[in-house]
Amino acid sequence: MTTRTPFASISAAAGGFPRCIKALSIGFDRLSRAIRFWDWMEFKSAMKLSLSDGLLMASRNRSGNHTLHARNTMIDRRTMMTNTALAAGGLAASSLITQGAFALPSVAPRRVFGGKLAKLNVLQIGVGGSIAPADRHELTQHPDVVFAGLCDVDSDALKEVSAQHPQAFTCSDFREAFDKHAGKFDAVVVCTPDHNHALIMMTALKAGKHVYGQKPLVQQLSEVAAIEGATKACPSLITQVGNQRMGPAGRQHAVDILRRGLLGKAIEAHVWIGGPPDQGDGYFYYGGLKEPITPPANINWPLWLGAAVDAPCREGLISLRWRSSWDYGTGQLGDWCTHLLDVIHFAYDLPSPIAVMAETRNPSDFYHAQHVHSTLTYPVSGDQFAGPRFVVNYCDKSQAPSRAALGLPAGDWPGTGTMVVCEGGVLLVEPEGQIQVWQDGKPVEWSKIPGQGEITARNHWHSWVDRIIGKPDAFVQTPFAAGARMAEAGLLCAKAARYPNKELRWDKATLSFTNNPEATASIVRREYRKGFELPSFA
Repeated sequence: MTTRTPFASISAAAGGFPRCIKALSIGFDRLSRAIRFWDWMEFKSAMKLSLSDGLLMASRNRSGNHTLHARNTMIDRRTMMTNTALAAGGLAASSLITQGAFALPSVAPRRVFGGKLAKLNVLQIGVGGSIAPADRHELTQHPDVVFAGLCDVDSDALKEVSAQHPQAFTCSDFREAFDKHAGKFDAVVVCTPDHNHALIMMTALKAGKHVYGQKPLVQQLSEVAAIEGATKACPSLITQVGNQRMGPAGRQHAVDILRRGLLGKAIEAHVWIGGPPDQGDGYFYYGGLKEPITPPANINWPLWLGAAVDAPCREGLISLRWRSSWDYGTGQLGDWCTHLLDVIHFAYDLPSPIAVMAETRNPSDFYHAQHVHSTLTYPVSGDQFAGPRFVVNYCDKSQAPSRAALGLPAGDWPGTGTMVVCEGGVLLVEPEGQIQVWQDGKPVEWSKIPGQGEITARNHWHSWVDRIIGKPDAFVQTPFAAGARMAEAGLLCAKAARYPNKELRWDKATLSFTNNPEATASIVRREYRKGFELPSFA
């Protein structure tokens, strides 16, 4: 979709009214979902996208891109902080920058005219569900993008979306796309459930394709190292994690303030996520295990399972509950880690944690635990930190720290936030980028803190495309090198809840908990189904 059609043109669009009504109905469903999850960002996104796309569907007399529920799309977010701004402030380049977080690797694209890729042919794997329509929408706004292929295990979703992109080949098995159509596309967008992320993304890298992968980057701790190895083996390929919430200028400014040490040395961090209700039956689910059911006729269940071992389909699992499932998702802590831990990682270039401990009053077997308060311990050095250990508290259910304990005046915290406590003040940033700062226990205007650099906002999706096609000023905000670090942190917190109130000492080099062999055996890796093993990059 490239244009917005005026309302007046709807009456002239033959047959468009039913599609308009359908789109508006979907929009209202999204609004209802936003209210159920107390998600103001989704509410605004639903209002903005669904109404406008409903009108667009009618005017074009065919379905638009937003045909299924979408949450956390943040379509109007413009990304991210620039390494140019940091360099202008005299900041030293971190290993996240030098190892890829803001690196600009050289590329040799396939169809080049005048040193620039003529068009970027994209294959999307996973076209429906929650966020694929959002990614597709943004990418179609780029004049140099063509969707050359569409792949989904849901035949209904594939049929609906392929009608919008008649030039694209279609398939239900992603392996077929690489076996039979590899010459038709240059880049891959992966929007599948978490358990198939690593397999598909690594397959794409092995095939020499640039990759945009939804968060969290991987679903297993062992997959963190695997995808890091794959990325290092393919330095010319451009990768990007779906971290569009870093787009608002506020989050960029938060990184800048912390990275420059404008509030002094960092002491600790607190990160928390709000909602949903304990027994909610929505985006995250914590109710009882449902009985097996026959998979819907439109779903190829063996392909939906993909890398996961054989298991029965269960009510609601395909559409939403997989996010809470131990086998297919990462729970709320894993799902949100890229969006909430990014500020801290970009500000301080944190290494792998050396320990994790999770407390929970609701342990679970089939689903991830809820009411989790986890702590990550990082080994740090240098003048950015107050001591040799930096602790990040990462919690669900809006478990924010005590204001009194922080020496702050009484008040309410936002439902979701990222906070860093420093020797010279406290900084809090919300998902949309609103910043609050306190110094000496009093609120201060953050924008007036001296020493800040300039921030350049960019389009998260388009920057990935621009870098691939060779635009010299383009950069990737969250490549896989950075996304893997954040995924590792989120996975440690989510999985440690299987061993509540026990400190697990993590050794990234050996992929093991050195003080708990049982945890190493049960929560670090999984078995892969035959025919869906991770490709080797040895």
